[in-house]
Amino acid sequence: MSTTDRSETPVEDFHLDAVAPRDTVSANFRLYELTRSELAERRGIDNFFETDAQLQAAVHLARQVLQPVRDAFGPFTPNSVFRSQALERALKQRPASWISTSQHTAGAACDIEIPGMATLELARWVVKHLTAFDQVICECYDPRRGPNSGWVHVSLKPPGAGANRRAELSYIRDPGSGRMIYVEGLRASVA
Repeated sequence: MSTTDRSETPVEDFHLDAVAPRDTVSANFRLYELTRSELAERRGIDNFFETDAQLQAAVHLARQVLQPVRDAFGPFTPNSVFRSQALERALKQRPASWISTSQHTAGAACDIEIPGMATLELARWVVKHLTAFDQVICECYDPRRGPNSGWVHVSLKPPGAGANRRAELSYIRDPGSGRMIYVEGLRASVA
């Protein structure tokens, strides 16, 4: 299988008919890392990009979010980047008619963890060190379950899609209802 180094290719020059899974899209990330999903593999769900826009958004995200995190902390594999509508439905247990509005389906979001680093600490690092992000969400972090409980969701609008909001949120368990809710600010999922 051929591999092409596309780490210097302008984002707008990425097209579905001219890429291969092992092509490099940034210094340390390959295209297949932006579409891999254990759930998709187990269920036989096609999770490759459907449009050039999704591909270009994911490459932009790899260069502006994943690569700086890799440069700072060393090798890691993102939990999730692009998710097809079929994968979103399987993940969220929704009917075939449901359409997700998640930024993952646009290739504009990733979920990451760094082994041994507290999830909340990683979220704070992203806010402090990345020049652009749309949302940073500390999701399901409970320090009682260890430093790698939960994950950090980072989204980044693709070029030309408007200004990034720089929103800082947490997805935590509401002590009153026991339900998971989004709240402003970065914090652990404990009262």
